[in-house]
Amino acid sequence: MPFAITQTCCTDASCVAACPVNCIHPTPDEPDFGTTDMLFVDPRTCIDCGACADACPVDAVFPAETLSGPYPEINAAYYADEPLAPVSGPTFHRWGQPAFDRVLPAGFPVLDVAVVGTGPAGMYAVQDLLLHTPARVTVYDRLTEPGGLIRFGVAPDHPSTKKIGEAFARHHGHERVRMRLGVEVGRDVTVEDLAARHDAVIYAVGASESRSLGIPGEERTLPGPTVVGWYNGHPEVPAGAVDLSGERAVVVGNGNVALDIARILTTDPADLADTSIPRAVQERLRTGSVREVVLLARRGPESAAYTRSELLAVTSSLVVDDADPRVGKTIDSAAPGEHAALLQGVRRERIDWSAPVGVERRIVLRFHSAPEEVTESAVRTADADIPTGLVVRAIGHRGRPLPGLPFADGIVPNEKGRVSPGTYVVGWIKRGSTGGIGANRTDAAETVGALIADATAGTLAPRRRGSLLRRSLLRR
Repeated sequence: MPFAITQTCCTDASCVAACPVNCIHPTPDEPDFGTTDMLFVDPRTCIDCGACADACPVDAVFPAETLSGPYPEINAAYYADEPLAPVSGPTFHRWGQPAFDRVLPAGFPVLDVAVVGTGPAGMYAVQDLLLHTPARVTVYDRLTEPGGLIRFGVAPDHPSTKKIGEAFARHHGHERVRMRLGVEVGRDVTVEDLAARHDAVIYAVGASESRSLGIPGEERTLPGPTVVGWYNGHPEVPAGAVDLSGERAVVVGNGNVALDIARILTTDPADLADTSIPRAVQERLRTGSVREVVLLARRGPESAAYTRSELLAVTSSLVVDDADPRVGKTIDSAAPGEHAALLQGVRRERIDWSAPVGVERRIVLRFHSAPEEVTESAVRTADADIPTGLVVRAIGHRGRPLPGLPFADGIVPNEKGRVSPGTYVVGWIKRGSTGGIGANRTDAAETVGALIADATAGTLAPRRRGSLLRRSLLRR
């Protein structure tokens, strides 16, 4: 029986490299790779060797016969219209031409490289440097616990996804790696300090700011990163940061973060007992009153930004608000594979916002409904006032300016990761808040490639050893 990839896929493509018959797609060099929410095994060509399952860092690959959910069919459907390449012998997918893009010239220097950030982007950059260069790497992070997005951004009821952190953690003790935790650029050390101390610096500082709604009353809303940090035990977010005294919460947004927040708020707290959620947060969920979360989407179901795998992870009741006739028509007419088709079969109901919230824990999807104002007790849209005690904005992330680096439109402007010779970026601060965990692997390879090219061309400025780094930093 073939193997199948499931909901927790991180798209890091370790399975692609391990597969001996090239039956897992899209691969990093294919156009769909940058937008897919998961990878897929072709059951027609899988030889049941299990190499993909062994390579997967998040335990997302299983023999299809052991799965009771829809994922064997989802994997097969990806290849439904794809003819197999004609080759002699067993029928396999055709391999592309090999590329050798990490061949270092003779005499390549042993570089001293700094990586700022211990999230997926930073650690993929560390991994690439360790695998393909003789560099020594110093890793900085402003928090005292490493992990970044893996530790404080992945929902606690997704333990398999969090397991990729174990793969990254093995680099922390590598003989060519030094860890400097609790060190913040701009507070403990400057961009200029790091540039003087190291041959090159890669910034993997993410996109921690929430985008603005730009409406009256926005100050009454909570940023999505605050709520995500709250249920993940972020040291900068107290357990009392989220008010759960109301029976209804409204989340503005329809991406994976919005759906994650809605799912956690409506999950029976008892079902979170064996997860990494802080006990204080679990207790607040248990004693809180929230039973309904409304996701407000500015556009229709055809433009929903959450992925199929995130939707399938919802365990509470799911309802589509049927107030706008365009919504039902779009869902009913959607072809298989289209985003709106994911909601076919989901219950529809015209919600009476003046009625009390029911006893059922549920998530309500409300499309074509942009918020116009947030009052003390409601979110006002063009056609309704939705009573609520909690409003969260989860409409995307943007980077935060870092003193000493250029900044525009939420990112550090760059050319394939290069800000200038010796200064580089990777991850969301490089490309914006697009792409999941695994997208950072190819992104890091591009950035490290730019660094290698600059080192080979001799354009890196020589570092200046000495006392430029503050003594408190050197003692860490």
